[in-house]
Amino acid sequence: MSSSAYNKIWVEANEALGHLLSQELPTKLPRPEKDRQVAFQMLGTFFVKYVHIFRNLESAYDQIVHPQKRQVIRQVLDGVMGRILELKHEMVELELTEFHYFDDILQDFKLSPEDLVIPIPKYFLKEKLKVLKEREKILAEILLRAEFPEFKKDILKPLSIDDATRIIQIAERARQGRLRARFMREIYLEEQRVKRARHVGEVFLDPDIAAVRIQKIWRGYIQRKKTKREREEELIFLGMVPPPHFQRVSAAQQQVQIISALRSKIQDDHEVEYQHALVHIKESLKEIEGPDIKGSLQDEIRQWFIECRHATGKFPEFPNKKIGGSSVLFAEKTPEEVVAELAAKEEEKAKKKREKKKKKRKKKGKAKRKQKGKDEEEEEGWRMAPSHFLADIKGGNQTYKDIWQYRDESWNFPQRHDPELVKEEKRKEVEEEIREQVDELMRQELKNLKMAVDRQKARKEKKKRKGGKKKKKQGKRKSRRKKKKDLTADRSIDSLYKELVEQGLLIRSKNVNLSEYIGEYNYLGATLRQMDIEPMPSLSDVQQLIVLYGILPLGSQAVHEKAPQVKTLLLAGPAGVGKKMLVHAICTETGANLFNLSSANISGKYPGKKGLRMMLHMVFKVARQLPPSVVWIGDAEKTFYKKVPKNEKQMKPLRLKKSLPKQLKTLKASDRILIIGTSKSPFDANLKSFCKMYKKIVLVPRPDYAARLVLWKHIILQNNGFITSSLNLSCLAKVSDGFTQAHIIHAVQSVMNERRIQQLHRKPLTAVEFIGPLSTQVPVYREEEAAFKTWYSTTPLGKKRASLLKGEEQEKKQGKGKGKGKKEKGKKGKQKKK
Repeated sequence: MSSSAYNKIWVEANEALGHLLSQELPTKLPRPEKDRQVAFQMLGTFFVKYVHIFRNLESAYDQIVHPQKRQVIRQVLDGVMGRILELKHEMVELELTEFHYFDDILQDFKLSPEDLVIPIPKYFLKEKLKVLKEREKILAEILLRAEFPEFKKDILKPLSIDDATRIIQIAERARQGRLRARFMREIYLEEQRVKRARHVGEVFLDPDIAAVRIQKIWRGYIQRKKTKREREEELIFLGMVPPPHFQRVSAAQQQVQIISALRSKIQDDHEVEYQHALVHIKESLKEIEGPDIKGSLQDEIRQWFIECRHATGKFPEFPNKKIGGSSVLFAEKTPEEVVAELAAKEEEKAKKKREKKKKKRKKKGKAKRKQKGKDEEEEEGWRMAPSHFLADIKGGNQTYKDIWQYRDESWNFPQRHDPELVKEEKRKEVEEEIREQVDELMRQELKNLKMAVDRQKARKEKKKRKGGKKKKKQGKRKSRRKKKKDLTADRSIDSLYKELVEQGLLIRSKNVNLSEYIGEYNYLGATLRQMDIEPMPSLSDVQQLIVLYGILPLGSQAVHEKAPQVKTLLLAGPAGVGKKMLVHAICTETGANLFNLSSANISGKYPGKKGLRMMLHMVFKVARQLPPSVVWIGDAEKTFYKKVPKNEKQMKPLRLKKSLPKQLKTLKASDRILIIGTSKSPFDANLKSFCKMYKKIVLVPRPDYAARLVLWKHIILQNNGFITSSLNLSCLAKVSDGFTQAHIIHAVQSVMNERRIQQLHRKPLTAVEFIGPLSTQVPVYREEEAAFKTWYSTTPLGKKRASLLKGEEQEKKQGKGKGKGKKEKGKKGKQKKK
């Protein structure tokens, strides 16, 4: 695609965003919504629209090469990202569930479930690619020095000539032996055939009969082959079967990948040119326009002195730096208005002091009013919470309308920076810098004028300054607070990083993308909820939650600071459903460090209370200094055991039970740290403390039929297999009900060995081959899945959801009862009339 095509995508996104902002920012406050379903429908509509805009903005930001346009897109992109997270939290609070379904909204907008997939912005990794490569090198060096066993395998030792020749000789003799054995077998079979012929006697057929038999077999074979080929062609024509080599990357896709790589290089070149232009244009503006700006400012300020002298009879006070200096004077105001403003500000300060005293008296009354107000609001209905991102979105949209909407760019075919826009930006910076210098000169000049004309003494000013200084000192004393001691103040981050790697607390994450976590959309979710049946979430829903709660906040600092905070996340589900894979995928997509604080990993390390305190201090200090960071706790239920098993008492799994929640309280919005726990048996943990630690709980289910159908196909292709008509994937997906992703991977890998891969062109895969390896494994039964579902219903969010559903059922019953009563009354009335 060309630059004009991506510019069109940007224009369409801004138009859609403008229409959406007009709905989100009405002139009047909307009335509170009493109907919960109507409120959810509105939130869902906004969510779907923002996701569609986000997809367009992400592709435009990734491929547009104009550096100044990319700045505007980045502002809106981060704002839309944050707004999506806010809407998600609003829907969770309204529906009291983590999983939502938008089937009716997708039908209204004529969209497919694929349009709801939230993309991961590529700039998360592009902007810090060099840092990640350096960090990977350092990590590899530390691991090699520590002589970890997993890296010993990769080290190649040099062989001597004698050893190498001996290995070659052994291999060659083995090859010759195999050839000789095959030759001797052929000789033996030939001898056996000759002996059998002598004993029985050879039978000779008539040549015509033999020819007819051969023709019959050959014609049948050819016709079957022809019929099979025609049937496959018909199915391909009807679109029921994909064409051959459908899985291969086409030439067009390869060309797109090459062009996108070239565009990323052009982006970097244009960005470097733009940064050089910022410095060069600013220096040239200082040299050329600087003296004129300085002279005009001095003349304007002197003129203001004279006008104030004529209007008020004395020279005015020059504004301080905090107020804005001389910039306050030239905001299209007369000298009298400026003097009045300065006087009004002094009066405001005095009023504030009086108001503070009144507030203390009215605290009790205000508390009562607040309680009444809250009760009234609850009675009124639901209202949208204020957003922290709409202002940024509106500002970015407005800059697009003011600058880029009707700008002529016919001269800028290569899409380099616009020097006129750079001049406008840098001219303001130059004016501010010169203004500060001019303000200092004019303050001194005003002081001299006052001394000469008004004859004011400097003693009063000195007294005021001394009094002001004393007050400042007193304020400083009051603001002093005790700071927490840094246990590793004398150590560098590099040394702490090295120690954590050597101790195995900071580990290397596996290179796994979230797209490799295969799942399918739940097409019956909305239908089941209409029937008052709570559906099990699909793997696609889990994937979306990982993006919303894990990847997007960790990837962007601006989004993490303003978005609703998610400090902890728990992934609960049976073994083999991909919980650890999701943790590694978060680290891969965001470039985050991975800390392993599992009870099995920390046992025997840093013993005692002081050691535990030091360990947590080091982990969270490095995590803060090198963001983003993920702290993973495998088998999270062990940290909050109800009763520790005897075989695990030596491991001391309860070490982090008290200290980890304390560390959690110290995390701020600026700290891009996410604590993720994975649990395959959450029933063993104390529910109260477990749910206090992990506010967000995501239930990871076993794959359903649609997910298994896609999984079988993906895993077979991943292991160098081929999908043909002889392989019934639907049958495999039906038979593998209850089996997890790990079971399917094990079955495919056990079948797809080197020998079987070599036979694929002669003997295609069949479903029967995978049944044997699959039957040797233990599936996840419905009882276990139901146990997870009942456990989730005991969590705080699960209880709220259950109570909400009960309330709705009672309302429906009451409504039906009222309707019946009305009908009966109507019948009685008719009978009386008769």
